[in-house]
Amino acid sequence: MPRDPGPPVTLDRRDGPYGEVALRRRGDIHEIIANGCFLMDTSDGRSERLLVDAALAALPPGRERPSVLIGGLGVGFSLARAAAEPRWGRITVVEREPAVVDWHRTGPLGAVSAAALADPRTGIVLADLVAHVRTGPAAAYDALCLDIDNGPGWTVTEDNGGLYSPAGLTACRERLTPGGVLAVWSAQPSEEFEEALRNAGFEGVRTEEITVARGVPDVVHLALRAA
Repeated sequence: MPRDPGPPVTLDRRDGPYGEVALRRRGDIHEIIANGCFLMDTSDGRSERLLVDAALAALPPGRERPSVLIGGLGVGFSLARAAAEPRWGRITVVEREPAVVDWHRTGPLGAVSAAALADPRTGIVLADLVAHVRTGPAAAYDALCLDIDNGPGWTVTEDNGGLYSPAGLTACRERLTPGGVLAVWSAQPSEEFEEALRNAGFEGVRTEEITVARGVPDVVHLALRAA
């Protein structure tokens, strides 16, 4: 029987631009909490890695050194996976919480991300992802790998809902190169979100699942901009 890790220990708590964020440790596991809502931890990471792997696999064959935007940084699994793959070119991470960036650069989450942050392909943009996507240049990325909420229907802050609106999805499509891939992490499948992707002009909409010990599977929603 596994040993009970006991109650969580709060390592840092800050008032950020969008509310309170905290880093906790439970045994050997680190957790990120935003406004009292559990976001993610370092216990697994399979679905966060799938987010990046599935996006790369969905790109048109022969595309060299594709660029990828990862939003947000989280516990670092998606970034670490991207940096471990030599086929990726420019890797841009958009994270709106300075505390999360600090926990990676000088804190315990560096155990996951240190090598990736040192990779010359990696750049960190401290910004709100929704605003970044809406105001960025057209056709800037070959892949968008988005993981800022527990899913399109379970946002961390109300403003994040704009990312999954018709206007937000259209902005995502416009930021992609022709044939580019949008990958969105979610804690549960959503046929409604798949339909929203189709209505926003995406093609090849599908969902890949990762089974979990209890409850519904984690999923990655995938969609393509027309070539």
